[in-house]
Amino acid sequence: MQRRRFVQGLGMVSAMLLMPGYSLAAAIASLWNKQAFESKDLEGAMQGMQFPLETPVGDIQITAPDRAENGAVVQVEVTSRIPNTESIAILVSKNPTPLIANFLFSNGAQPFVVTRIKMAETDDVQAIIKAGDQYFKASKRVEVLADGCN
Repeated sequence: MQRRRFVQGLGMVSAMLLMPGYSLAAAIASLWNKQAFESKDLEGAMQGMQFPLETPVGDIQITAPDRAENGAVVQVEVTSRIPNTESIAILVSKNPTPLIANFLFSNGAQPFVVTRIKMAETDDVQAIIKAGDQYFKASKRVEVLADGCN
């Protein structure tokens, strides 16, 4: 029985690899928010993501170092305790491109992410949480001792 499932899975992977390149690119492009990720300022990134005014809230926990020795590698953890969290976006306004990441969660997924980011200089790491039609915001100041973005 396990061998049959393995062969079926292998067939599905093969079919995905043989999918025409343009349709795979179209599927990826539909998830990629080019305007937001390529914006050079925080306002442009926020407009691209279509974030309305956010409500500051304490149910978002950002874990990041108070002082980062090297801005090239700054570990950031974001946990949302807001019910029905749909997405977590991470932004750093003084970076060359402020929108760092946007994570989407399906039903039942725990709204928790850990990632390593680059930071150009000392700034606030912002997390914006979408839950239903509402947006919530939290931030944490990180002092960067050595420049990470050139």
